[in-house]
Amino acid sequence: MATVATHRPVGAVDAVWLNMDRPNNLMVIDSVMWFDEPVSWDRLKRVVETRLVDQYPVFHQRLSGGSYLGLQQWEDDPDFRLSRHLRRVTLPAPGDEAALQRYIERQMHKELDRAHPLWQFVLVGGYGKGSAIVTRFHHALADGIALAQVLMSLTDATDVADLEEPADHPAPSPKGNRASVTGLAAQGVRGAVGLLSGFPRLARPTLLLDALSLASQTGHVADKLLLGSNPLTPLSGTPGIAKRAVWSSPRRVADIKQIGRLEGATVNDVLVGAVSGAISAYLVSHGGEATDLTTMVPVNLRPDGEPLPRELGNRFALVLLPLATGMRAPLARLAETKRRMDAIKHSPEAAITFGIINALGRTNPGIERFLVDFFSSKAIGVTTNVIGPMTHRYVAGSRIAGVLGWVPGSGNQTLGVCIFSYNQTVRVGFKVDAALVPHPEQLVDVFDQEMDDLLRMARAI
Repeated sequence: MATVATHRPVGAVDAVWLNMDRPNNLMVIDSVMWFDEPVSWDRLKRVVETRLVDQYPVFHQRLSGGSYLGLQQWEDDPDFRLSRHLRRVTLPAPGDEAALQRYIERQMHKELDRAHPLWQFVLVGGYGKGSAIVTRFHHALADGIALAQVLMSLTDATDVADLEEPADHPAPSPKGNRASVTGLAAQGVRGAVGLLSGFPRLARPTLLLDALSLASQTGHVADKLLLGSNPLTPLSGTPGIAKRAVWSSPRRVADIKQIGRLEGATVNDVLVGAVSGAISAYLVSHGGEATDLTTMVPVNLRPDGEPLPRELGNRFALVLLPLATGMRAPLARLAETKRRMDAIKHSPEAAITFGIINALGRTNPGIERFLVDFFSSKAIGVTTNVIGPMTHRYVAGSRIAGVLGWVPGSGNQTLGVCIFSYNQTVRVGFKVDAALVPHPEQLVDVFDQEMDDLLRMARAI
């Protein structure tokens, strides 16, 4: 293991996610990769140790200190054992996709042990003729965008590259291996980076007032952040402990681009529009009305091409995206989704919300929890988009067949969405509260049906 500083403070933004843990909405990022062939246990152990644990200190560090500002630190875990964090299980027969989903769902409510580093890898055997790898990372380690890069740094372009890497040689730089990972509002990211270039200013005690002052100067952003709220719907309520995780069949990127040409829309616009259609239909089928709802979208604040720091951490903002769930016509919904996405890309909202999150980490947990509840109540959950490698990748010699990952919701949020692109295909996953959204398969069915209908329209032109 590489020699690193044995103590370092928990950053202000990281502290927010650390203190947001609640039994019914854990701040844990869950992901799954699956393979058509078994993954070698010994090769996987070597890859995880050299490219994860040795490369990033936080994967062999635990929390120490209290829960108030300035007292929390990361320190080396004196009892670190890889076997505590990397383990293997076997699915019960028949070992199909439904069995894998059930296994993932059973893990989602389990808290990570704060006496040790906050992560877990599980090699799942008995998945058809292959394997799956289920990972869980606490949000305090890093944001989902960074963790997607970390996961992709474990992959290779060939099935023997990990064997060719000397055991005593450091793992390749994550910059060289990383996938192209962006948020839904890529142009908004660049704008936010420019607005946030004065980081010393953002560290002032008056940060929260600064951020809210900027919001007040931008009327529509202020309305969203301070006055906006979601209506009561079949998705509303206090979440329980149990979660469900489901996902769609793969969609070819080329087909999605063909659909986008109907309205001059991007791949993201098409997918978010179809997700909106699925949520709209779910509301109606469960006794509600088709009405617009809002989701939170992470925006990466790291400059393009910048390698991840070894300490990782959170460096992103959240923006509120009103979904066109109140519209019933698919083409009209697609056009409106594009319009709303374009508006966010040219908004200062990412800069404002980053300032607010940073400020929350400098308050005490009581104030922090109150403000987190206030802002999270404005959205049904979080929607993420990860653009992964567009060619096949391998982990420990086995080729990845598919990959998905879900970021957590907070407060009373009940429905999160993951869009993940890999090898020229896209899958959409839903993570929902099991009690309040008991039939998530309906979301997948309607999403797939809407995508099929849109593709038929695109091909008919």
